[in-house]
Amino acid sequence: MVMSAEQPMEMAQRPAEIKPAKPGIDWRGRLLDRAPFLVACLMLALIIGIYGSLQSDVFSLDELNLDTAAAMTLMLAATGQTIVLVRGGIDLSIGGMISLGTVIAATRFTDDPSTTALWALIILALGFVIGALNGLLISLLRLQPFLVTLATWSILNGVAMIILPTDGGSVPGWWVGFASAQLIGLTSPVWMLLALLAFWWWFRATRVGIAIQATGSNEKSAFLSGVSITRVNLVTYGLSGLFAAGAALFLVTQTGAGSPTIGKDYILPSVAAAVIGGVSLFGGRGHLAGTLIGAFVLTLIGNLVFVLHVSSYWQPVASGVILLLSVLASSVAEKAARSRVQ
Repeated sequence: MVMSAEQPMEMAQRPAEIKPAKPGIDWRGRLLDRAPFLVACLMLALIIGIYGSLQSDVFSLDELNLDTAAAMTLMLAATGQTIVLVRGGIDLSIGGMISLGTVIAATRFTDDPSTTALWALIILALGFVIGALNGLLISLLRLQPFLVTLATWSILNGVAMIILPTDGGSVPGWWVGFASAQLIGLTSPVWMLLALLAFWWWFRATRVGIAIQATGSNEKSAFLSGVSITRVNLVTYGLSGLFAAGAALFLVTQTGAGSPTIGKDYILPSVAAAVIGGVSLFGGRGHLAGTLIGAFVLTLIGNLVFVLHVSSYWQPVASGVILLLSVLASSVAEKAARSRVQ
């Protein structure tokens, strides 16, 4: 191919193309986004450090097994609560579901494994159905999640009182022994903890998980993008009820009996564990790893108070201070995120 005399001049006069510079990594923004989670990790490390300096064998498998078992009921309840909070709601009915689950287990479980397994499945199914009903009422009647789940909590508590008016009943010894069953030195609660993390890693990448997070970030935009808000609420609150039922089934391995009122002790702590772990109360942001760390923090505070030989009344005080610090860290992260968007 022969070039004309004018072509070299045109090429010489053409300005050189300037390639856009690759944007650098916004480390400050990333740190601010993860500030609540990092604060939770720091709190856990500090508590473990103090606890380890006062108590022997803290950094052992036995201690890990014991502490995980003590925190597992809260972890299960907080897992469902985390899904709801990421959606932008709240679920108070988990307290009633935990109470109802324990009294059904204490009055229906027998030494026959097949009968006990059947009732365990019924409790889990009941938890999902009741939770899904919460989501349906919230969607169809345009009601506030707080009011709907508060009413459901009251109803479930009443049913639990009808079934078992006072603490009592019993569960088979082999069911209680599940919490202490070991595999390569780790008890079943530790394996359950790993299963929860694996579940979240899978769930948050599914279409439903992405839809829940998108709806929690901006419900109107999610709806305009084709997301079914009713379906999202059904799955969100259904899973919350399912995990609450699972918490009830694990709780009876610790108590060996049922209680029609015990569930109320897990409502606010489940929210607190999620908030301490960096889950936003406004929806759209949060990770289960942070929630599990928050559950460990709340559990170990009780151990630390006992080791320090101070009054147990200081435990809620310490929990409140930690929750306040977590809310402040979350607020800083929210403001930083908004300022970057603007």
